[in-house]
Amino acid sequence: MGRRLYSALLYALSPLIWRRLRREHLPDRPRGERLGRISSYQDERVLWVHAASVGEVITARPLIRSLIDDYPEHRVIVTTMTATGARQVQTLFGDLVTHHFVALDFPGATRRFVQRLNPEIAIIVETEIWPNLIHACAMAGVPVAVVNARITERGFARYQRFPKLMGQAIRRLAWVGAKSAEDGKRFRALGVSARRLNVTGALKYDLHLDEAVFEAADALRETIGPRPVWVAGSTHEGEEVQLLEAHARVLARFPDALLILVPRHPQRFDEVAELCSDQGMSVARRSDDAVVEPGTQVYLGDTMGELMMLYAIGDIAFVGGSLVDIGGHNLLEPAALGMAVVSGPSLSSLGDVAATLEEANARIEVSSGAMLGETLVTLLLDDVRRDTLGRNAWAVVEANRGALKHTRDYLGRLIRARELHEPWPLMDDQPPGSQR
Repeated sequence: MGRRLYSALLYALSPLIWRRLRREHLPDRPRGERLGRISSYQDERVLWVHAASVGEVITARPLIRSLIDDYPEHRVIVTTMTATGARQVQTLFGDLVTHHFVALDFPGATRRFVQRLNPEIAIIVETEIWPNLIHACAMAGVPVAVVNARITERGFARYQRFPKLMGQAIRRLAWVGAKSAEDGKRFRALGVSARRLNVTGALKYDLHLDEAVFEAADALRETIGPRPVWVAGSTHEGEEVQLLEAHARVLARFPDALLILVPRHPQRFDEVAELCSDQGMSVARRSDDAVVEPGTQVYLGDTMGELMMLYAIGDIAFVGGSLVDIGGHNLLEPAALGMAVVSGPSLSSLGDVAATLEEANARIEVSSGAMLGETLVTLLLDDVRRDTLGRNAWAVVEANRGALKHTRDYLGRLIRARELHEPWPLMDDQPPGSQR
């Protein structure tokens, strides 16, 4: 499939696409952003970071911070595809960055978007290979870098089905910072030359732990008191039922135990609160500033941007999206806090990280709510094993830090080359913008 046929298909599917995006809208943002109708930044120096949703925003957090610090004369603009990603950007960075929703991958929309944004570089987090968007950058002479780049087996197979469409887009990338050697091999197989690719490691290991997070966690933990606390973060539909089953088993052994439950998507907060009540659990909601009473059994983390703080309160962390077929979420957030980490088996989105933690005796895998409950009881009864798991998890994070430095160095070369109007480094011969 070529780019013209791909574009025609997008236009044909546009009613479905717009319907899907209704839930990804913020009331104070014009829908025209999706068609590239944003303010013009022609008179400013712009560094553009695209992070599709919450997970990518969190992954990119240390990199975005470094761009703000390293290039104070530039405006850092962060785009997302989802509304939850937009809220996460606001929570983490406030007025330090500018946010827009990325244009849909229609030719005219992407061309308009790139022209008005006028960035010196486009930095894509993980894998958002949109052919028309990359083509628009190429035509404008904007280098496109993919950082923390990863391709799952499923994604790799999908890209191989459309070699002309995806190959053209991927060959136009100025630089790829692969998360792992396996990801690097897949990008090479798809057409990225060796001179434009480096294995930098995973940015997720370069977590910045703000002292304010620990201060807020300590204050909340003091109000909770000395009771067993476990945290389930980034949970999904179909998963909370299993987690509440696990918590019932914990309560049978530790009647004063508290579950801090943090659903992944804010539109499900009310639904999950109702589910907890239906299961006979006493619930307090963080959004209500509710006090955690001695009889509170579930504390619902129904706010944005506080997952790390809520993890820091607990004795054990369960990472969601792993007991249902989602692929798992960030195992390294609780690991960086030195917590015992538990997950389900669905970890296709972060297999290398999961394997590293497992090899280091830093993660326990469970396959059901019943098994999770038994595991939690065992860990709460065994301080030595729980502490050993936490120390091992922390050591894994510390040993694998460094991706941020490598990524900053390579992006700096691209930015300097653009400033000096020099050919892009790490390229075979000519910038993709000249490949008409």
